[in-house]
Amino acid sequence: MTDQVSQESSTGAGAPSRRSVLGWGGAGLAIGAAAAGGTVAALGGGSDMAPAASAGAAVPFHGEHQSGIASAVQDRLHFAAFDVKTKNRDELVRLLKEWTAAARLMTAGLPVGDAYEGLPEAPPTDTGEALGLKPSRLTLTIGFGPGLFAKDRFGLEGKRPEALVDLEAFPGDNLDQARSGGDLCVQACADDPQVAVHAIRQLARIGFGKVAVRWSQLGFGKTSSTTPDAQTPRNMMGFKDGTRNVSGTDTAALDKHVWVGANDGSAWLTGGSYLVARRIRMHIETWDRTSLQEQEDVFGRDKGEGAPVGKSKERDEPFLKAMKPQAHVRLAHPDSNDGATILRRGYSFTDGTDGLGRLDAGLFFLAYQRDVRKGFIPIQRQLAKNDALNEYIQHVGSAVFAVPPGVRDKDDWWGRTLFA
Repeated sequence: MTDQVSQESSTGAGAPSRRSVLGWGGAGLAIGAAAAGGTVAALGGGSDMAPAASAGAAVPFHGEHQSGIASAVQDRLHFAAFDVKTKNRDELVRLLKEWTAAARLMTAGLPVGDAYEGLPEAPPTDTGEALGLKPSRLTLTIGFGPGLFAKDRFGLEGKRPEALVDLEAFPGDNLDQARSGGDLCVQACADDPQVAVHAIRQLARIGFGKVAVRWSQLGFGKTSSTTPDAQTPRNMMGFKDGTRNVSGTDTAALDKHVWVGANDGSAWLTGGSYLVARRIRMHIETWDRTSLQEQEDVFGRDKGEGAPVGKSKERDEPFLKAMKPQAHVRLAHPDSNDGATILRRGYSFTDGTDGLGRLDAGLFFLAYQRDVRKGFIPIQRQLAKNDALNEYIQHVGSAVFAVPPGVRDKDDWWGRTLFA
């Protein structure tokens, strides 16, 4: 949990707002095959598209890699996994094109349709709760789960990457299948929670009848940073989390540990990555009754500064042998895992109580890597067997996805390299 190339944001002082753009054409903007061409082309595309008028930052949608991976981590998350209900490949492709068109608009701070000036007899084509809001650095990142490659579904069985493995059952797992798996996932990150929720809501609305939400997770308080000069965030246990995370500006580390290479065996995934998502519940009440010394021994860092055992500063190189053998930092460190390194951008969550008065809270762990077999799996094998932190946490949800490369321009779309 403890031990990233940041895309530049842009603003557009003279750009149309979500609200003002609804006046264009009376009925608003259509989403679909037409939107992927005419309407979106009229608005411009990607880094050329202007964000909302008053506005805050908009992260460019187009690029070699999807945004939301090495991008500077935002404050809020809405993550959703979908089951694909349609059996028609062409219908799934059309949906991915429609989703791409919608994502291109929303990340620029624009509505995906008409919220209130359309035909009174028809449902609005944008639900409207983000009208007037800034782009808030919204990023939308899509992934494809193992089920999408199953035989006799969409003809993709020969394109399943070898590294897209079904995760093994790790010691201590207590996985809820209703919070695990999925054919597709979309990670929406933004500095405004309403912007993130609106984005997932629009995609679910557009996909009605073709996909259905399998499970979703809201997150707050980022627990890892991809910007090393920023203050390290803290997790729900009060410890700094992500001190030694991969930097979003370290292109060499990203190429080595995060981005899938041209020689990695799946040409369609070149420039993409793999995502492991784990819902980790923390036994908050037990942790809160644990002594400070034991808490620090469990992590291998002090709680105030975040310095490793025997050091004075958070970013001092840790001396692993000075830590307890079961200290989390010691076991998770690349030196303890043959160099295994992952890029983390997890979030804290609280989902009320569990009916017994205990807080249902913890870490929604998100890790990107070049190969799951060489990243998350060896690290988790080590942690699952030996980590002192296991007394205070439990993995209750799990999913793995292949994350395709970025959308290059206004004519490109999510999944083109896979389905073309």
